[in-house]
Amino acid sequence: MITSDILALAHIDLSFSAVSLPFKNSRVDCFFMFDVLHHVKDAAVFLGELARCLKRGGKVVMIEPANTLWGRFIYQNFHHETFDPNAGWTIDGAGPLSDANGALPWIIFSRDRKKFEKDFPGLKILQFKAHTPFRYLISGGLSFRQLLPSCTYSLIKGVEFVLSPLNPWIGMFSTIEIERIT
Repeated sequence: MITSDILALAHIDLSFSAVSLPFKNSRVDCFFMFDVLHHVKDAAVFLGELARCLKRGGKVVMIEPANTLWGRFIYQNFHHETFDPNAGWTIDGAGPLSDANGALPWIIFSRDRKKFEKDFPGLKILQFKAHTPFRYLISGGLSFRQLLPSCTYSLIKGVEFVLSPLNPWIGMFSTIEIERIT
């Protein structure tokens, strides 16, 4: 396992841009990414890099913001990053982390799924599933104070489980799983 970021941080193995992956062709078994894609300046170039680097049968697993009724409401009204479901596959701006579009994963894998399938026939979407409507908010996320004591975690997790049939409308995050098939 290799840890990476676009920023050169002390606790990671490699620093590089997602649009220029430092791996040889067909050598990577899996990419796991948490909140990465919605910051990538040119998603088509990035997806091409993933396809180039993955072995046949290799997978990409991403956790990204979800474009659900609840997620869109929270991200558009209370989050500092842009969330524009009408945008394209590129993000303008100069900062490596300051520019984003939280709706980008939904744009690529839902709204523009046919374009994705046409442009990247060697990549297959195995899963695109919304989840986790409350835990992130209640934890305070990255910027705010925790709203409930930690002892309520199991209760909130249970509530989310009971409400899980509603996740396509209330999930705040999506898990996206892609496999290289050729």
